[in-house]
Amino acid sequence: MNETSRHTQLPVAQPILSPLTRAAIFLVVCIKPNTKSYVAVRALCADLPGLVRAVEFRDIEAGFTCVAGFGSNVWNKLFGNPGPAELHPFREIQSDGRHAVSTSGDVLFHIRSKRMDMCFELATHIMERIKDAVSVVDEVHGFRYFDDRDVIGFVDGTENPRGQAAFDAALVGEEDARFAGGSYIIIQKYLHDMEGWNALSTEQQERIIGRKKLSDVELDDAVKPSSAHNALTTVVENGKEVKILRDNMPFGSPGYGEFGTYFIGFSRSPRTIEQMLENMFVGRPPGNYDRLLDFSHPVTGNLFFAPSATFLESLGEEDPATDSSIAEAQLDQPSSSPVLDTSLGIGSLKGAER
Repeated sequence: MNETSRHTQLPVAQPILSPLTRAAIFLVVCIKPNTKSYVAVRALCADLPGLVRAVEFRDIEAGFTCVAGFGSNVWNKLFGNPGPAELHPFREIQSDGRHAVSTSGDVLFHIRSKRMDMCFELATHIMERIKDAVSVVDEVHGFRYFDDRDVIGFVDGTENPRGQAAFDAALVGEEDARFAGGSYIIIQKYLHDMEGWNALSTEQQERIIGRKKLSDVELDDAVKPSSAHNALTTVVENGKEVKILRDNMPFGSPGYGEFGTYFIGFSRSPRTIEQMLENMFVGRPPGNYDRLLDFSHPVTGNLFFAPSATFLESLGEEDPATDSSIAEAQLDQPSSSPVLDTSLGIGSLKGAER
C-alpha cells in the first residue's frame, strides 16, 4: 500500500481542533432505557454530519461545528464492545469540603459558532429528532467574554496547544488504534461567588490564578504561590509538560445572580485531566489545594468519549434496529446515574493552565 492510500484510510477526527468561537451550546442528555430510544439516538449520530452541513451552509464563515461525545454507561448499548480503552464514569472527589460531583449524562453535544443563532438552530434540529428518546439534564448557552476572559476577569485558554501539539494533546493515536482520532472529554459546570471574589484585591486574585489580570502575563515563580491555579494544573511526565485542549465558556443569568464557567477539556487520555483535578481538589501536596475553589464550585461532572467522524459516519451503513449492540436485555436498567466511586474522584474549573 502506498503512502497516499494509507493516508486516505486514517480516521477523520470530529472538529475538536477547530478555532475557538464566540458562542457555544453545551447540551447533555440521558437516553431513555428502551431499544427504540437507543435506535433513535444511534440514527441521529449517523445523520449528524448532514445536519451540521445543512446549518453550516447558511454562513460558511461562521466557524460552525458540533462534537458529539458518549458516556461509558451507554457506549456498549449504542456501539457494542470493545469500547475506548480508558472510557469510564467520571470519578468523584471529596476533600475537606471541596466536592467535585459526578452527575448523570449519556451524550454531550458541543455546538460552536461565531453566531449563537446557528448553535440554536442545530440544537433545535437535534432535539426534534430525539426528544422522545432522551431527557435533557443540562443545557448551557456560553459566550465569549470581551478579550477571551471569564467572568472572574482573567483571560482563559492562554496555554492551549496549537498545531501538531494540539493534535498530540487531544486526539487518541496508535495506543488505542481502533479509536484513533477520538478524544476524551471532561466537562464541569462551575458557579462562582462573585461577591466574594470581587471583594479580593487584584493582587490577591492574581496570586490565586498565577497570572496578571490585565496583561495575562504569568507570575514569576519567585512570587507565584505553589497553590496557584496554573501551578496545580500543570502536569509533568518524564520531564515534559502534558497538555490538554480546552474551550471553556462563560455563562450566566445576572437577574438570578448566576455567574459561571463551563469547563470542557479534550485529551487523548482522561488521566491527564484527572491528575489536574486531583491536584486542585486534594492539593499538591495534599492540603495545598487550588484557592480558586474557595470561590467556585462544580455542579456537574461528566466524562465522555468523542469518536472520530469516520466512526460516526460509518453508522449510516448499518441498520441500527438489527445491530447486536442494541439488545433489549441490556436495557433493563436506567442508562446513567450519579457515580459513587470515590477512588480518585475529580473536578476542575479550568482544566489546565490559563
